[in-house]
Amino acid sequence: MPLDEQFPEWGDSRYVRLVLEGELRLADALRQLYVLLPVLDDAKHYWVAPDEVDKLLRAGEGWLATHPEQKLITSRYLARRWGLTRQAMQQLELVRLAESDDLDVESIDNAVDETTDTEEKPVPLAEQRRAAILDALRAAGASRVLDLGCGQGQLVQALLKDTSFKEIVGVDVSMRALTIASRRLKLDRMGERQAARITLRQGSLTYTDKRLKGYDAAVLSEVVEHVDLPRLPALEYAVFGAARPRTVLVTTPNVEYNVRWETLPAGHVRHGDHRFEWTRAEFRGWARDVARRHGYGVGFVPVGPDDPEVGPPTQMAVFTMGTADTPTTHTHTEKEANAA
Repeated sequence: MPLDEQFPEWGDSRYVRLVLEGELRLADALRQLYVLLPVLDDAKHYWVAPDEVDKLLRAGEGWLATHPEQKLITSRYLARRWGLTRQAMQQLELVRLAESDDLDVESIDNAVDETTDTEEKPVPLAEQRRAAILDALRAAGASRVLDLGCGQGQLVQALLKDTSFKEIVGVDVSMRALTIASRRLKLDRMGERQAARITLRQGSLTYTDKRLKGYDAAVLSEVVEHVDLPRLPALEYAVFGAARPRTVLVTTPNVEYNVRWETLPAGHVRHGDHRFEWTRAEFRGWARDVARRHGYGVGFVPVGPDDPEVGPPTQMAVFTMGTADTPTTHTHTEKEANAA
């Protein structure tokens, strides 16, 4: 569909008008659409909790267990959360086997047990990223922390569990995201002492905000790639020039690693809202320029499995005010940097 039919020169939007034709009981058609619309959109706009598995199984009754794209549908519907996807796939396999005439209950149990015994559950990348951020904040001795672009509050929740972080401020431009974060944190039921450690604020990171001055550390976790490149200098000044926390952590995808994602088509970014994704060399170049302009030193930390050819899936820069560029113990070797 065009962005505006009156102005064809503006080009096409990302939306399509689609007509499906066929004969199906209305209830069955609606159940399929309930599942497939968010799958086609591939961008869940709310927190995917374990009860989403039950919703998927209910809506998928009678068709999903035998669908040729079952794995893709299940993974996308559950926002690629590995544990929930595996749980749903096992339940769907039980359904499929139970409906098969030549298999009995024992073979169903064996099939599920075999999956459980032979597969080792990987740690989700988002969890590895939060762990790396917490380690870096602890190493910096940070007590008062800004989570800039906090989204739905996953990192804020992790920070809250560590009592060494005395004050945690989550900032996001989206009021909806902040509302979801408040529900996730159960702020309305939280004890007074615990609630006093948390503040959620609406704000744009491309504008200076005097309320953000004086903090020990700021985190920009998977944020910069959502900013249009011409607006990135404004964000840079707002954080490094105006707020000036002692430590700044920036994580962003490593585009070189994208070839390792089997479900990601070649040439595509990891999320539809990403304005860009940097190589390791591009990220290091940007980070060193920012550090030089604003009086910070910077080191680099890989997050996730560090592939010898394409590097880690996530790259993190650790900015420290008033220090020279000194690589951390996790930084790529000089040979790897030169190769990149």
